[in-house]
Amino acid sequence: MGKPAVTATALIQCSFGLAPAALTVLPLARVMIEGKPAASIADGAPIMNIPPFGMCSSTSNPMVVAATAAALGVLTPMPCIPVTTPWVGGAVTTMIGGKPALTAGATTTCAYGGVVQVVNPGSVRTTEG
Repeated sequence: MGKPAVTATALIQCSFGLAPAALTVLPLARVMIEGKPAASIADGAPIMNIPPFGMCSSTSNPMVVAATAAALGVLTPMPCIPVTTPWVGGAVTTMIGGKPALTAGATTTCAYGGVVQVVNPGSVRTTEG
C-alpha cells in the first residue's frame, strides 16, 4: 500500500525548530493532487520550498552558539534559517516532473543537525507508490 502524497501546504517540522511550517511547492511540474501542486523530492530548497521553523535551538547553529555564549551559557534560540539537503524516502514508482514523488515519511536534514519531516502531507485521499 502506498503512502500519502505530499502537496503544497503540507506541514513540515524540524526537530530543532519551534514551530511547523508549510511546504511551498511551485506548480512547475503541472501535476495537481486534490487541487494542489504535487511535491517531489526536488522540492527541498531552503527558503524557497522549506521556510523557517520559527526559532532554532540547535547548538550547531552558529547564531545560537553566539547568542548562548553572550548569555553566559544559557541556551538562547535564534531565528531559524534552514540549510537542508535533498529529501530522502520518496515514492518508488510515482514520478512528478521526472523526480520521485514526495510522500509522508520522507525526511531531509539541516546542516545544523535537525531532521525535517512531514507532519501533515496535505492530501487526504491520494497515495503514492
